[in-house]
Amino acid sequence: MTLEPSKPVNKKPKPKKRRKLNLFRLFLFLVIVAGLLLVGAVSGIVLASIKDVPAFDPKALEPNLPTYIYDINKNPVTKIYVENREPIKIQDVPNLVKNAFLAIEDVRFYDHKGIDLRRIIGAAIVDIKEGRAAQGASTITQQLVKKAFLNPDKNIKRKIQEVVLAIKLEREYTKDQILEMYLNRIYFGHGAYGLQSAAQIYFNKDVKELTLDEAAVLAGLPQAPSAYDPYRNPEAALKRRNVVLDMMAKYDFISQAQAEEAKNKAITLKNSGEDGKKEEYPHPYFVDYVTDVLLEKYGENKVFKGGLKVYTTMDPKIQTIAEQAMANPNNFPRSKTDKNGLKQPEGALVILDPHTGYIKALVGGREHSQKLQFNRATDAKRQPGSAFKPIIAYAPAIEKGAGAGTVVVDEPVTFGKYKPENSDGKYRGPITLREAVTHSVNVVAVKVLKDTGITNAVKFAKKLGITSLTQEDENLALALGGLHYGVTPLELAGAYGAFANKGIYIQPTAIIKVEDRYGKVIDEFKPRKRIAMKDTTAYIITDMLKSVVQRGTGTRASLGKRPVAGKTGTTNQGKDIWFAGYTPELVGVVWMGHDDPKPMPRTYGGTYPAKLWKEVMSKALKDREIKDFDKPAGLVKVAICTLSGKRAGKNCPQSEIRSDWFVRGTAPSKICNDHTYVSVEVCADSGLLATEYCPNKITRSFLKRDKEHTYSSSDIYVPTQTCNIHGPNNRVISICTDPSHGGTRYLANIPGPGETGGCPPEYVVKETLGAGETAPLEHCPIPEHQVYPKSPDNPEIIQPEINQKPEKPAKPGKVNLPAQPEITTQNYQEKDKRKGLP
Repeated sequence: MTLEPSKPVNKKPKPKKRRKLNLFRLFLFLVIVAGLLLVGAVSGIVLASIKDVPAFDPKALEPNLPTYIYDINKNPVTKIYVENREPIKIQDVPNLVKNAFLAIEDVRFYDHKGIDLRRIIGAAIVDIKEGRAAQGASTITQQLVKKAFLNPDKNIKRKIQEVVLAIKLEREYTKDQILEMYLNRIYFGHGAYGLQSAAQIYFNKDVKELTLDEAAVLAGLPQAPSAYDPYRNPEAALKRRNVVLDMMAKYDFISQAQAEEAKNKAITLKNSGEDGKKEEYPHPYFVDYVTDVLLEKYGENKVFKGGLKVYTTMDPKIQTIAEQAMANPNNFPRSKTDKNGLKQPEGALVILDPHTGYIKALVGGREHSQKLQFNRATDAKRQPGSAFKPIIAYAPAIEKGAGAGTVVVDEPVTFGKYKPENSDGKYRGPITLREAVTHSVNVVAVKVLKDTGITNAVKFAKKLGITSLTQEDENLALALGGLHYGVTPLELAGAYGAFANKGIYIQPTAIIKVEDRYGKVIDEFKPRKRIAMKDTTAYIITDMLKSVVQRGTGTRASLGKRPVAGKTGTTNQGKDIWFAGYTPELVGVVWMGHDDPKPMPRTYGGTYPAKLWKEVMSKALKDREIKDFDKPAGLVKVAICTLSGKRAGKNCPQSEIRSDWFVRGTAPSKICNDHTYVSVEVCADSGLLATEYCPNKITRSFLKRDKEHTYSSSDIYVPTQTCNIHGPNNRVISICTDPSHGGTRYLANIPGPGETGGCPPEYVVKETLGAGETAPLEHCPIPEHQVYPKSPDNPEIIQPEINQKPEKPAKPGKVNLPAQPEITTQNYQEKDKRKGLP
């Protein structure tokens, strides 16, 4: 059976019905897509923010802490900082203070886990109503992580990171720990970082002493310290304080009655009325120097932010005395204010303990107006003048074998083109090193330096801590303190300290030790010592410098019975004036001069600097026992003839003999036999060669003049002039009018050079004899009015090996000519005992 294909059937297709657009579904779809995109975008931002979140480093939570400075007694002096912060433990913060901050900053702090959703929603509602960001939503935890880990930028990324870190922080620390870190970190204005510093700056109190109204003032500041500054904006500060009090009452931290009572109180501030002016820190020049040392060693970050504890050598008593003396205008030459507002001349002062190197006081100027300003005590290199002579000339010479009694001729001299001159224009002839330093004789210092050797002297000075010497200084002008750069007062004090410390130089230091913020010692500044010279050299220099203060250029620095050694220094035209001196306990150096060197007429190191030095040292040593410098073994005193420089012999005139210190084995060995006496008739009144008109003639012994010795005082040599007061019509005599004479006229006994005693000056009357008048024939017979030779200045003498033959005492009116038999150096006296000489 065959099946045929069926035929197609042609049917008309039915038209499709159009579906109507469902707007709701479209809207829903778009919302879903937008939501997915938003979620994706937000997720991307969140993921990116989380990816870039800073590492959670607990060290970042440690606040910047100031460095604390302590004095020698471990008492706090001040603190140096970028952020003035003094940490406080949370247990030391009273509840009313904590509640004030919680009420205004984060009332649910102890309930949330780092973020407060209720606060976020509430803040959002307020912001929508206000049409602006009117209310913050950050918790205390968020504020802390923002300050510790994040920058201050306001964007969504930083906000997300803030939330992440806040949650992390809450997991790592307790609520009290977080609140403590927060209160120690936040800024309150006027340089106060942290609650404790704010309490001190605004109310001069510790946190535990704050009242309710004061706590409310501080709690209101962190949001806007400048806007609510109680010094500059007292009305705004008052309103803000009252808002805090209302919030405390709202959240039941206090009653409404307590709030109203506190709101009725005025804000009473520390230094109220001074516009919040910060106080100058105490002892600024000393603190500045300590700061400079710390910065050089540790750097700014550690010094200003690291919370170091620095124990210094400063004696607050001496430092205060020094500052008061430097601030006294009477201690300075007439002053003027320069273009920079500074009083000129300026000055500097350093006091240190020579046995430890500890700087006890340091003042770098008359006034202090800004932090880390120019410190003249440590930074001003000035010409030291004659104060440099003991360091560069005399001490090196003594170290090499000279002694205090070594004789050098003071005379006009030229070395090439250099011609040193004495400041007074006079020349003294042969003098000892002691006399040369006592009267600051320039020529002798130059001669001594030349004989010692400039190279040796420079090496010696460098061992004393003088660091500024260069090759340009290696010339003879160095003996007079003519330096290329100069020295600082601190350098000079360190050098003189070696003289006071038996020849041992100790580098001056202002710091004893440094601790980190946890109390661990990170540095101890042990004294750096070195032997700079023999102890015998140090003692001889010291003994010579005692003469400067006793009878030389430094008498204004005398402390009475207390031994003082010192040296004045005055440069050309008085542009720099110094006094460097010491006792067995302390060394002090004073400098004065214009910052821009200018002449200071009629001022010298022995005037204002010595006076200021005395004022400070007398007060600093007021309660200290008086003691002398220790004398080392190996020293001897030897009598020296200053005319020859040899050991004194039998014919050496008493006035030219000096007994002084030498190191054993270095004194001159030859005995002086250079002098010859001659007998000459002289006028008793003028002391010159007698003429026929002289009424009182006596025979005296004199030294015969020679070519070698021509500089000594003329009264020991044969006079070269005849009497100039007696003539044919002019004869003058001296009469003793002592009442015991009963009216009888006697010639007065008058001591001459090298003699003592005689008629008291109040009984001696000069009379002029007229023509035909005669003078009395007898001299005053009263025993107490007789003339005797002076004793040697210093009886402690090493005698030359000559036998002594005793003399018979002189009779009144008789003259003993020089005894030719041998005489010991213990009897240095002229043998002529005469009467009536002027």
